[in-house]
Amino acid sequence: MRYIDGYVVPVPKKRKAAYQKLATLASKVWRDHGALEYVECWQDDVKKGKWTSFPRSVKLKPSEGVVFAYIVYKSRAHRDRVNKAVMKDKRLAAMCDPKNMPFDGKRMFWGGFKTIVER
Repeated sequence: MRYIDGYVVPVPKKRKAAYQKLATLASKVWRDHGALEYVECWQDDVKKGKWTSFPRSVKLKPSEGVVFAYIVYKSRAHRDRVNKAVMKDKRLAAMCDPKNMPFDGKRMFWGGFKTIVER
């Protein structure tokens, strides 16, 4: 079974193009270092739930959209190797600078997951 890193992030709608540019670069960097898949998705049908929802999870503001994304690896060990190489990649230096990020990294959440069903 493969290993997945998943994350949800709020992005100001006026910064969507900048975020998409960064995500396009990030997808190339992760794939260049061995990730099997890299997918980022912009909200389409994500209503604010009464108790839980994607918008509630990141305290989404009316001026923002929510991104759901995931990266696929062969295993957790493979993920750890890829991410170590990615963090050293100079192409993403701007991504690590909070002043240049086109999103609020403090409200982003993520985690690593072992797959339990794959078809």
